[in-house]
Amino acid sequence: MNRLPDNIETLRAALLAAQARADIAEAEAARAVAEAAAADALLLALRLENEKLRRELYGQRSERKARLLEQLELQLEELEATASEDELAAERAAARTTTVQAFTRARPSRKPFPEHLPRERVVVPGPTTCPCCGSERLCKLGETITETLESIPRQWKVIQTVREKFTCRDCEKISQPPAPFHVVPRGLFGPSLLAMILFEKFGQHQPLNRQCERFAREGVEISLSTAADMVGTAVGVLKPLHDLLEAHVLAADRLHADDTTVPVLAKGKTDTGRIWTYVRDDRPSGGQAPPGAVYYYSRDRRGEHPLKHLSGYSGILQADAYGGYNALYEPGRSPGPILAALCWVHARRPFFVLADVEASARRKAQGKTPAVISPLAFEAVRRIDALFEIERAINGRSAEERQAARQELSAPLVADLEAWMREQRAKLSRGNDVAKAMDYMFKRWAAFTRFLDDGRICLSNNAAERALRGIALGRKSWLFCGSDRGGERTALMYGLITTAKMNDIDPQAWLADVLMRIADLPQNRLHELLPWNWKAVGAQRQVAA
Repeated sequence: MNRLPDNIETLRAALLAAQARADIAEAEAARAVAEAAAADALLLALRLENEKLRRELYGQRSERKARLLEQLELQLEELEATASEDELAAERAAARTTTVQAFTRARPSRKPFPEHLPRERVVVPGPTTCPCCGSERLCKLGETITETLESIPRQWKVIQTVREKFTCRDCEKISQPPAPFHVVPRGLFGPSLLAMILFEKFGQHQPLNRQCERFAREGVEISLSTAADMVGTAVGVLKPLHDLLEAHVLAADRLHADDTTVPVLAKGKTDTGRIWTYVRDDRPSGGQAPPGAVYYYSRDRRGEHPLKHLSGYSGILQADAYGGYNALYEPGRSPGPILAALCWVHARRPFFVLADVEASARRKAQGKTPAVISPLAFEAVRRIDALFEIERAINGRSAEERQAARQELSAPLVADLEAWMREQRAKLSRGNDVAKAMDYMFKRWAAFTRFLDDGRICLSNNAAERALRGIALGRKSWLFCGSDRGGERTALMYGLITTAKMNDIDPQAWLADVLMRIADLPQNRLHELLPWNWKAVGAQRQVAA
């Protein structure tokens, strides 16, 4: 056993040497951790980029792929934050040594900041004398500019509208210009503030009480009742624009329809209400009409509601197999029958659940009983996916081209699928899950195969499901609608905001401009404020500028 020296200076030197070795070991360990975290983040970033490129090249391949992208983005966020944290720890550990170099993580090339953003120059003054020889004869060679993106806290201001009053010396009559129009009574909120509140509530799912709390922290006290009063008034102002949007959507040859649940406050409990959506989107079949969506609210899911919503509509309805739509498909219906076109995603889903190998593997890894993988369901999914591959190739072409391609490529696959399913169905019992999935399609085979004869029809009802996605996310934030009237206001605003998004428009900027101009436009020019017309006018102004 080595004895420790008795000399204090020798002990101090040994302690410092041990501390240095510990610092080096700690720095090297921190560097290794940072390198591993950087490698994980880079690998996931490349994988995410690869999946996005594959989706752009081949289209969205399946529901699982869509969920995969969202999961990858969330994982990348966590890994990037972890890698940056570990990099900083490695730098701090290396700073305590002289032998271990600091670790600098390789980052992808940064995109330049948008040109339209204002630039503020903060000049770091250069030396007035040479730091080497002390000479004052310095000549500027150039400058190095580093750009950093910054956010200015929201600024509040009060706009005073002054109307001068005059009196006539001859007739003693008093004259004064008329008061300008205000969206809300007494002009309490300006159009930009009102648009922000509306978009935060209906577009970002932030209830008014949370908004008012945030305003108070910024030094502006706005009561909840006042904000609610302003929202109700603004929704009433926007109602004529919603009516124009509704007429445009319901004039389509083909509609997507779906519904979802919304909690509604009742006495001592919450009831389950419904939000219905009808989407017009002709872009998959090469149509030039702008896309749009309208929403309706109801307290329940009775079939009378879609009958009322589509009372004046005749055309093609893409939806699920909900029985409440059946009365719409009756031949003697006025103003005409509606043709049903069912969603192949809904038909595929039960097969996919029975053939989800990854879900079964996850359950096994968690120590749970793995799900039974059905070879028949796996084969059905493979055959249905072949139809979606064809659809991705013809997406955006004209209806005539789509119909011709389907007759040539899809029709033989559908015929083979039907023959194969009928052959396999004969071997299965009535209670078999695969048999139930097959029977679901056989009972509605005409509606499932209608897409072969009409190029306007889509293979899925994803357009309507996308339109309801925000509600499914938002109801976890706002918890419930306060009343039936609140549900109706929600439906109206969802229609306007969703339509703006479908036309690649910033909903908040559009609402602010609409609220500022809507009272000055006559009724016959109100269509100029619809999102697609508003976007076209804005593009013309930019070109003129």
